[in-house]
Amino acid sequence: MRFSVEWLKKWVKVDIDARQLAEELTAAGLEVDSVKPVAAPFSGVVIGEILSCDPHPDADKLKLCQVDAGDGETLQVVCGAPNARAGMKIPFAKIGATLGGEFKIKKAKLRGAESFGMACSARELGLSDDHSGLLELPADAPLGADFREYLRLDDYSINLELTPNRGDCLGIRGLARDVAAICGSEYTPLEVKPVTPTIDDRIDIELVDAEDCPLYVGRIIRGIDPAARSPLWMREALRRSGIRSISVVVDATNYVLMELGQPLHAFDLDMLDGGITVRRGKPGETLVLLDEREVELDEKLLAICDVSGPLALAGIMGGLASGVSEATRNILLESAWFKPPTISERARALGLHTDASHRFERGVDPRGQVEAMERITALLLEIAGGEAGPVIVAEAPEQLPDRKPVRLRLARLNHVLGSDLKAEEVDRILNSLGMSTSEADGGWEVLAPSRRFDIEIEEDLIEEVARIHGYNCLPATLPSGELHLRTISEQRVALTQIQEALCAGGYQEAINYSFVDRGLLQDLHMDQDVLPLANPISSDMDVMRTSLLPGLLKSLQRNLRRQQDRVRLFETGVVFRQRTDLQELNQLCAIAYGSALPEQWGAKQRDTDFYDMKKDVERLLELQGLRVEYEFNQLEKPWLHPGQSAGIKMGGEFSGWLGMIHPSMTREMGIKKNVFAFEMNLTKLSKREIPYAKNISQYPSVRRDLALLVPEHTNYSEIKTLVIEMAGDLLVNLVVFDQFSGQNVEKGYKSLAIGLILQDVSCTLTDEVVDSLIQDIVKGLESRLDAQLRG
Repeated sequence: MRFSVEWLKKWVKVDIDARQLAEELTAAGLEVDSVKPVAAPFSGVVIGEILSCDPHPDADKLKLCQVDAGDGETLQVVCGAPNARAGMKIPFAKIGATLGGEFKIKKAKLRGAESFGMACSARELGLSDDHSGLLELPADAPLGADFREYLRLDDYSINLELTPNRGDCLGIRGLARDVAAICGSEYTPLEVKPVTPTIDDRIDIELVDAEDCPLYVGRIIRGIDPAARSPLWMREALRRSGIRSISVVVDATNYVLMELGQPLHAFDLDMLDGGITVRRGKPGETLVLLDEREVELDEKLLAICDVSGPLALAGIMGGLASGVSEATRNILLESAWFKPPTISERARALGLHTDASHRFERGVDPRGQVEAMERITALLLEIAGGEAGPVIVAEAPEQLPDRKPVRLRLARLNHVLGSDLKAEEVDRILNSLGMSTSEADGGWEVLAPSRRFDIEIEEDLIEEVARIHGYNCLPATLPSGELHLRTISEQRVALTQIQEALCAGGYQEAINYSFVDRGLLQDLHMDQDVLPLANPISSDMDVMRTSLLPGLLKSLQRNLRRQQDRVRLFETGVVFRQRTDLQELNQLCAIAYGSALPEQWGAKQRDTDFYDMKKDVERLLELQGLRVEYEFNQLEKPWLHPGQSAGIKMGGEFSGWLGMIHPSMTREMGIKKNVFAFEMNLTKLSKREIPYAKNISQYPSVRRDLALLVPEHTNYSEIKTLVIEMAGDLLVNLVVFDQFSGQNVEKGYKSLAIGLILQDVSCTLTDEVVDSLIQDIVKGLESRLDAQLRG
């Protein structure tokens, strides 16, 4: 929101300069981004009049002008402006004047003709970039008056960075109300009088989607002068607000937009076919916008239509075909209230951000549409003439926001702010903001004005009182230091435990952006169910991540470029998958590259392998408790090496994967050695069995080793599950101590040696009991897994 201090002072009487005003606004939560003068520094420029304008005798593009500067003397000036003519009022820099703070006007001779001053364009005075001709002033501009004082150019433009909840300050009126409260100044509201219709022209308005547009106001004006030009005061007000003057109708809509915060739009009435319908778009419909961009409509897009089809994107931008032009004489004015989410969702999806959408998506006053219509009607009739019809209102009152009183307790306010504010002061602050108050037990019932739709709960009112009273006026109170211990669930593994276990294994935590390059996801075959960003911050961050792996691989790349030859990284975070609805999954991912152990003298160097990574995964799984069931199964994923990968199951459910990243993919990224990684569902990994006490046996354990021949496709997890099932509580541990295949092993089989450690808590196990149990286990392995004891 950019505004000039002079415009603001028409609404509120403040006697402080622009810099101090900026400080007051920032201190009250309306952050000021910049404060800039509205014109370049110059002096000695007055209002002059061209008395005559004749061609230069020795230059085709120059003219000899006789100028009256208001002091009774006629001055000859050589001018090259194409629009110079007799009778024209202009800014005139007399001899001795300075422009831009340094350039001094002197007597000069151009192509043999003397020049006693300079007629000025807008660019030469630092008012705009327009250098096409002289700046033409109104005919009633006082001759000889100081030009700087005439336009009140000792003014500043202030640019505010408003938070989304302060849409009420996107107009001078709402901002002036806040400034009056902040500075304790008198607020002077604009009196908008209804314009009496002189014609009875009407148009039908139908609200098909009243939920999205519950209020639409229209008015027909006929016979405006298409040659009329916006007055200088209006063009200057818009310029100082960062808006370029276009035409009288467009300038008037922009002026009311800045003044009241209500966007308006004007249609060329002669281009309309029938009445106005506010509805959703239909498949196949298209619309060419004012910026000549063509958009396709759909059922999510709210449009303003006539019988022939769409005329404008509701609350965003009008259509080119129905827009006003230099020949427009009859117009239909539009002033409406649109549901904020409806506008924000589609404006972002289309990549369109306009002054209108900026306000509608934050919310405008739902009771200010008729007032804005009366205001722009009065302006247009005064400037461009014409005849106005009656105001036409189509409304669905039940769909409009309803103001509800909010309870504010004085004791609560002082407790939150640590203050000792009196009821009179709080009541004064609330009333200065335009709020209605009525006394209630220990406080007030407060009804905010319709423009302050951000006031919904008691805390909102406390914030208003605090910022107007002044944050710097609140007492400084040290924190009490009182701490409250959180209840730690025994059924969950804390995230810190998981992180500490990985750090103990030599990993370091990484934090990457949630946005990744779609191309990288495609290379890894992870681009299914991807969620694209409507406004990415860069081309290589255009989608939300579906896995944590791409970010860690990029981090690995950066580490390798910095000569790190052993890298172990992990990350915890959310991944996003767009299916029937958006899914957000908490994941844990880790990668390992380089040697298995740090450089040392006690062990030979070797590269990390699959089983190193599997060991790290098992360390995490063991945090869940001894009875948690997990297994590793064969898995095929495009980004994994087919011979060195596995799926992770917990409680029979797929919970993650681990393995070597496919060498073809790592080579594409310039990574020379093998990279191992795993990714697991953090929510499932965080579940844990409740710890319980278990008796420790005082009797000796018995170990029996079995050398088995099993089919090559049989996983150890299947053998383990079967042995645990058959041995029951007597089995205290099961280990694998040998595995081989090839020579001396039957084709299609592998040799697996396992050790069973058996123990009873109540007695010493006898050979008869152990032998019987081992025989049962061997039989079960033979019948169910086609395993056999080796001879």
